[in-house]
Amino acid sequence: MRAVWRAARAAVRRRRLQTLVIALVTLTSSTALVFALGLLDAASAPFDKAFGAQRGPHMVAVLDPEKVTDERLARVGDHPGVEAMAGPFRQATVELPRDAMEFGLGTEITVVGRADPGGPVDRLDLWAGRWATRPGEIVLNRQSDWTADDLGKRIPVRPGGPALTVVGFAFDLSRTADAWVAPGQIGALRPTATQLLLRFPDASSESRLRTQLSDVTGTLPDGAITASRSYLALKHQVSSSARAYTPYLTAFGILGVAVAVLIVANVVSGAVISGFRQIGVLRALGFTPGQVVAVHLTMVSVPAVAGCALGTALGNLLAQPFFGAVFTGPDAGVLHDSVSVSGRVDAVTLLGLPAVCLLAALAPALRVHRMPAARAISAGSAPRAGRALRLQRRLAGSGLPRPVSLGVGLPFARPGRSALTLAAVVLGVTTVTFATGLATTMERFGTAGRDAFQVTVYASRYHDGREIQPRHPDPALHALLAGLPGATEVTARSAVDVRLVGSAHPVLLEGRRGDRLPLGDVLTGGRWMRGDHEVVAGSAFLRQNGVRIGDRITLEKGGRDLRVRVVGEFMGNNARVVVSAWPAVTALAPDEKPIAYHVRLRAGADPDAYARAARDADTGVTPAPRGPDTVTRTIVGSATALTLMLALVAALGVFHTVVLNTRDRRRDLGTLKSMGMTPAQVTLMTVMSMAVLGVLGSLLGIPLGVAGYEVVVPRMADAVDITLPAYMTDVWRAPALTALALAGVAIAVLGALVPARRAGRLTIAEVLRGE
Repeated sequence: MRAVWRAARAAVRRRRLQTLVIALVTLTSSTALVFALGLLDAASAPFDKAFGAQRGPHMVAVLDPEKVTDERLARVGDHPGVEAMAGPFRQATVELPRDAMEFGLGTEITVVGRADPGGPVDRLDLWAGRWATRPGEIVLNRQSDWTADDLGKRIPVRPGGPALTVVGFAFDLSRTADAWVAPGQIGALRPTATQLLLRFPDASSESRLRTQLSDVTGTLPDGAITASRSYLALKHQVSSSARAYTPYLTAFGILGVAVAVLIVANVVSGAVISGFRQIGVLRALGFTPGQVVAVHLTMVSVPAVAGCALGTALGNLLAQPFFGAVFTGPDAGVLHDSVSVSGRVDAVTLLGLPAVCLLAALAPALRVHRMPAARAISAGSAPRAGRALRLQRRLAGSGLPRPVSLGVGLPFARPGRSALTLAAVVLGVTTVTFATGLATTMERFGTAGRDAFQVTVYASRYHDGREIQPRHPDPALHALLAGLPGATEVTARSAVDVRLVGSAHPVLLEGRRGDRLPLGDVLTGGRWMRGDHEVVAGSAFLRQNGVRIGDRITLEKGGRDLRVRVVGEFMGNNARVVVSAWPAVTALAPDEKPIAYHVRLRAGADPDAYARAARDADTGVTPAPRGPDTVTRTIVGSATALTLMLALVAALGVFHTVVLNTRDRRRDLGTLKSMGMTPAQVTLMTVMSMAVLGVLGSLLGIPLGVAGYEVVVPRMADAVDITLPAYMTDVWRAPALTALALAGVAIAVLGALVPARRAGRLTIAEVLRGE
């Protein structure tokens, strides 16, 4: 074994270029794999892990206490179809003053009476303070962002309700309540419903959960269940941010694996074939066939393992800030701290790519390990006579310049090597085409409606933990903002927590008043509201609530209800939001005031200057110029990075192919130079040998990239429950396809240029010395 190691170590040092190429290919490929596969693994795992740890309920059922007693509900848990049950708990909907928003609460919250945070279902994480055990105490459902001063603060309940003292903070991923009180306190909050939390043996689908809920509650009176919600809807909402990235990262992951396998196989097999002479020398020195194979496998494994180790570390380093961008926001942000590249992704990369390298090296090594020494010494010096000569003779008579005709025929001299290189170029072009279409759609998505307003002025300001209200009342503030220099249109917006009758899903009724009701929202169906009893909903709201354009729904708040008609659908992924004109808001909440004013500026006006003017005009507002679309920037940026990595890997494969071809044809190059071919002609001939593969790669890769786009982009939209308008996906026009046709040529020329120029500088003397 010592002799094998010494021979392999010497080969690694002697073949510095091939060693470097193998290391770079495996480094780049492993980085792309960790980056892509890491998010695929993380897209659902954090939710499942946190939900399982809390024993979250598969179904939350809300019941009418006037139709069914708690004693009868308690017997539901004895049904053989129930795995576990918690409750019944009394549930109340209470209104809070606006200053309760410092706790991250809305003006209307759901409060549940519960004796403790544990139990067989929905085990809450009480991470600060203690549980509410006495009247006048409350525990808030919040994950983080608190100080010690928050405990002990009092929250008044209106109208005329008790003031409750915050004694603890708990986190409930299942969102069964916004807050909890002791069972003895819930009566003072006038509960109107009863809550049951259920776990079932089969939670694989929405239909199975609904069927099991119907089975175990079948003996209850008709109409006892007023609303229900499955955990699958919550999981869909919480992981929607990550799911938006999953389809395109799956595509990049597949492309990354395919490119890595092809390039690694090409590089490694080429390195072994070019080392046939060394195999013959080792055989002549007395190495057994097994030792010869071991030398070559070790020679390949050393740079491959080093490249994979560095690439895996780099992939983990790059993936973490990317996960930070993906798992951010009111839904996915709760999982941010538990998301990272898993050990199995690292293990697959660290073990998988070196295994590919070994398999790629094993096949050619076994071909010749029993080859006689003399034959092995001469086997790799050049292609066998007669290969591609007929094609080259035809090209020579075509009238093309001699370097071009010779170069076009060269790939056919090594058909296996050229086929692997072509496949890598095809996948590189596929990646560039797919990424170009994705970036175009995302740019259109991110810029849609951004000219509707440039500044948002929030109708309050927080200072030292206190909320400061504007000096001007609503109508005067609206007029003040419209009269500031640069303003052309002002639209007021309110946000009221309401309930959708017949559903446990929370609803946010967004009222608008002013010059531009759409506020840049892209309508994908129907029309915008015209009457006081009409609303427009986002795609996600319609899908998750089973509502269609033309349906009538009933919204309820504080004993008031309003029946409205859905007249349009806009491109929105917030499943809570329903948009209406201002009269619909005042019908449910007569005292509601705007929370923000959206200001459109004239062309050329400075948003920062307007924000300063608004702040000076009323110190109780918070102006904020509209920021960039972070989702678009994250997707476009990550797609660009992955595309560059995969294109670089493909170019490295071309680079290595040209290096091997040049070494194989040193004698031919010397002959051509002795006949008068200039260095520039040799360079052109070598580059043309790869350019023809680039042209073929473009012809094959562009249709594959378009097909990938047509598969992936609709799934990205479906993942976040939105509908894309046609103009966002109409990206394949003649100018774009013409530019993409050059992608394969660019990859091939980029990879071939450096070794081609080196081949052009070869002198006849150097060739003769090699012979």
